[in-house]
Amino acid sequence: YRRLHVIVGDATLADVAALVRMGATSLVLGLIEAGGLAAYGVSAADLTPADPVAAMHQLSHDPTLRATVRTDSGRTITGLQLQWAYYQLVQSHLARVYGGEIDPATAEVLLRWEDLLTRLEADPMSAAALVDWVAKLKLLQGYRDRDGLAWDDPRLAAIDIQWSDLRPGKGLARRLEAAGRIERLVPQDDVRRAVDQAPEDTRAWFRGECLRRYGDAVLAASWDSLVFELPGRSALQRVATLEPLRGTKERTAALLDRCPDAATLLAELTSR
Repeated sequence: YRRLHVIVGDATLADVAALVRMGATSLVLGLIEAGGLAAYGVSAADLTPADPVAAMHQLSHDPTLRATVRTDSGRTITGLQLQWAYYQLVQSHLARVYGGEIDPATAEVLLRWEDLLTRLEADPMSAAALVDWVAKLKLLQGYRDRDGLAWDDPRLAAIDIQWSDLRPGKGLARRLEAAGRIERLVPQDDVRRAVDQAPEDTRAWFRGECLRRYGDAVLAASWDSLVFELPGRSALQRVATLEPLRGTKERTAALLDRCPDAATLLAELTSR
C-alpha cells in the first residue's frame, strides 16, 4: 500500500468540499486501477493538462470558471468540463462493475459531486455553503461592497489569512459554520470524539490504543510503524503496521488486553 499525498494549499474546511475532494479522488483512482479511461473509449490525452502545474494555477485564479487549459491532445477545456468528464467516467465504471449495488457512502459522494458541479455551472455563488473558495469570495465581496475596498487592500489580505485559522473563535470559516452559513455533515461531538478515539476498522485503532495504553514507551508513531523505547534495552523496538486492515479492534483487542505494558506487548509480538 502507498499513500497519495497531494498538498497544493490550505486544507478545505467545508465538510461537503472535503467529502467530494477525497471521495472523487478515491473513485478516480479506482477507475485508473481498473484499466483507466481507454476502457470507456476516452483518451487520457484529452483529459490531461499539457502543463498540470500551470493549469492548476490558471484554473484556481479564475472565479468565473470560464478559464481554459490545453490538454496533451491539443484541445482546450475548462475546469468544470474536466470535472464533468471524470464524473461521467466514474459513473460508467461503477455501473459496469457494481450495477445498481453502489454502497451508501459512494452514492453520497456521487450525489454531492454532481450537485456541486451543477451549482458551480449555473451560479458559483449558489455553492457558498458548500465550497471554501466560494464562501470566502462571498465574504470578501461583502466587505468590498460595504467598505468600498480594493482587492489589494491589506484588510482583505488579513481576512484571507484568518479564514483558515483553527483557533476557536478566530477562524472565519468556523464562525460562518457556527452561524449556519456553511453546511456541516459531521456533528461536532463526533469530531471531538475522533480526536481521541481512532476508527475501529483499520490499523489506526492499534496505533491509537498503543499510544493510550503505553504512551510513555512510544518514541514515534507513523502511518507504517510504531517505535518503542523500553527500559533495559539499548536498541529501539520497531513494530511494523504495513497492512491497513490488520490492526483493527476485532483482531488486536484481545492481544492488547493481555499486555499490561509495552514490554509484554513486544514479547508477545516477537514470539509469534
